[in-house]
Amino acid sequence: MFENLSERLQGIFDNLGRTGKLTEKDVDTAMREVRLALLEADVSLPVVKDFVKRVKERAVGAEVAKSLKPAQQVVKIVHEELIDTLGEAGRLNFSGSIKPHVIMLVGLQGSGKTTTAAKLAVHLRKDKRQPFLIAADTYRPAAVDQLVTLARQINVPYYEEGVKSRPADICVNGIRAAREANAAVVILDTAGRLQIDDEMMAELEEIKRRTSPAEILLVADSMTGQEAVNIAQGFNNRVGITGLILTKVDGDARGGAAISMRAVTGVPIKFLGTGEKIDGFEVFHPDRLASRILGMGDVLSLIEKAEAAFDEQEAIKLQKKLMDNQFTLQDFLEQLQKIRRMGPLTQILSMIPGMDRMRNEINQEEAEQRMKRVEAIINSMTIAERNNPKLLNASRRQRIAAGSGVEVRDVNELIKQFRDMQKMMSQIGRGRMPRMPGFPGAMR
Repeated sequence: MFENLSERLQGIFDNLGRTGKLTEKDVDTAMREVRLALLEADVSLPVVKDFVKRVKERAVGAEVAKSLKPAQQVVKIVHEELIDTLGEAGRLNFSGSIKPHVIMLVGLQGSGKTTTAAKLAVHLRKDKRQPFLIAADTYRPAAVDQLVTLARQINVPYYEEGVKSRPADICVNGIRAAREANAAVVILDTAGRLQIDDEMMAELEEIKRRTSPAEILLVADSMTGQEAVNIAQGFNNRVGITGLILTKVDGDARGGAAISMRAVTGVPIKFLGTGEKIDGFEVFHPDRLASRILGMGDVLSLIEKAEAAFDEQEAIKLQKKLMDNQFTLQDFLEQLQKIRRMGPLTQILSMIPGMDRMRNEINQEEAEQRMKRVEAIINSMTIAERNNPKLLNASRRQRIAAGSGVEVRDVNELIKQFRDMQKMMSQIGRGRMPRMPGFPGAMR
């Protein structure tokens, strides 16, 4: 989401780093570029002005003048002020003895509320809380059916009355059903409109009055741009939102909505939604996002993604297999699938310090196609062939190529690269430093 902004800011600080000692003129030039970069990223003008003013006041002060590396000190100041602008990490409010706790999702039509409701339910379940979904969107065609389908898919209890009942009545009846089911948290999927109107707000106000939600979370499409700020203010003025969930942050959004909405409303961002998959949902951490914007990586988020994808005991077994030269194509397939579940390759690279710029050299679509091709080749093999590539004679390779829709040379290349990797791991196991061969999946 912040790719363009990140590139612009890194370029600005690279130029700044070429100056041994910073003058006020150097800072003015850099801040002018920062201002343009933020405006291009769709950050609202008042927020940009305030941000640049704060950074400049600190950048021309004593903390930079006394620094041995003034350019790095300016980056540090921008990082700290960016964190301050993004606010504190949002935490859901589970205080109080009345259960179930009610979370009310609001937003315009098309912002992704229903999918977000399911993602939030999965997140809460991982946090050892029993979620319960209520379908209260009686306006959008098939909204109720979508929520029911998602609830069944993730195996979470739900409540629906179709589209003829009043939304507030559905919510009240649903909370009663959730209480009987011993649910800990209820998620209300309310209706959206194409734009904010009095009828919509009156309905949300009634739901709020009758359900007393612990949280009212605005689900906002991050691709909306500066209009997102007006949307956030509109909902906040009428129903008093307690947090923000930004969706589609993996898309072509410029990222300004995240910075602007938090700064203008004073309401914390609590979650970020990425893609349509149910696991594309993460807790918002302002310090981590600020680091990613400035190209510093996000190692903590990368570790969390890895921990979610890889089991510790499995990792120990895998390490032993590698060292004993018993790593098979079946093992490789399983690891490749886990890496793909961590997210797009360019997103993973953006989390590794110093690797952010490499993602510009990688064609994400091409990389995905390569990995899919490798999966298809291995999936076309029998279990015996995956565990013992020596069985792969010419006729078997032709069968595998036909079954996976590739050329025989692609199968040959994968097998060669896999054997090279086995040799390398065998040398490491014997304490020798190997020559680095190609890696499976790097096929042309």
